Amino acid sequence: MSHAWMPASPCGDGCVSGTPGQVSAFRQTWRAVTALTALLCGVWIAVALLLPARQRESAIRLWFHAVLRAFGVRLRVHGARKFQEIPKRGVLVVSNHVSWLDELAIDSVQPIRLVAKKDIKSWPVLGRIITAAGTVYLDREKLRELPQAVNELATSLRNGSAVGIHAEGTTWCGMASGHYKPALFQAALDAGVPVRPIVLRYRIGDHLTTQPAFIGSDTLVDSIRRVLRIRDLVVEVHVLDEIAPGRAATRRELAKLAEEQSNRLTSTELELAPSTGDSHRARSITPLVA
Repeated sequence: MSHAWMPASPCGDGCVSGTPGQVSAFRQTWRAVTALTALLCGVWIAVALLLPARQRESAIRLWFHAVLRAFGVRLRVHGARKFQEIPKRGVLVVSNHVSWLDELAIDSVQPIRLVAKKDIKSWPVLGRIITAAGTVYLDREKLRELPQAVNELATSLRNGSAVGIHAEGTTWCGMASGHYKPALFQAALDAGVPVRPIVLRYRIGDHLTTQPAFIGSDTLVDSIRRVLRIRDLVVEVHVLDEIAPGRAATRRELAKLAEEQSNRLTSTELELAPSTGDSHRARSITPLVA
């Protein structure tokens, strides 16, 4: 079933290009075993939920980071202090969407409640862990459920939670991006909370790569196998300035503001952006999408 709101991406199998360096078969097996072990250790995160807030967030961050490293992916964060020092009030975190690795990367920087498509709930191992992390699931084929999802998000935001959405609504290859869908931005307006855009990029060495993208005819297993083979894969999390309540009167205006802020980061700017510090100075306003 499809409808006008259903997000779609033109990215397909042909977008996953290049021949990156690969680790040995032994290393791939080692990564797979280590990643599975790290994922299964996620049951102990339930114990961390009993800890005070600061210790709880640190434990969850460390676990997500451990899972990411087990898959052979290194994390590089730009502007982390702006993310981790969010006051204890609700904030809608909006990001682009490239891979199943996105959630691991975001929660390695700051644990948040994510909105995800309902299919993820049935993923082996990962699905249960993502569900336990408080994920809000959205059935994209049932448009009538959207108002209920927005209300649930708004309630979480009013209660002081950081809630994350992939604003494009579906995965793109990482070289191109889609327009931000405005529907879920209504939750931030209803709750009167700021929006924090972040940008995810994947690199091998000095070059952006589409290898981790989860698009086209890929199954989850196909994508995981590809990631396990890649040598020197890095995920970059760029934390941008927040958009304060009142800057936009409608969800469409708010989505446009977040998209424009994210699109100011061209490939060149991402290459030159400092790994520490609190601001991104745009060197051009060329968007990542036409």
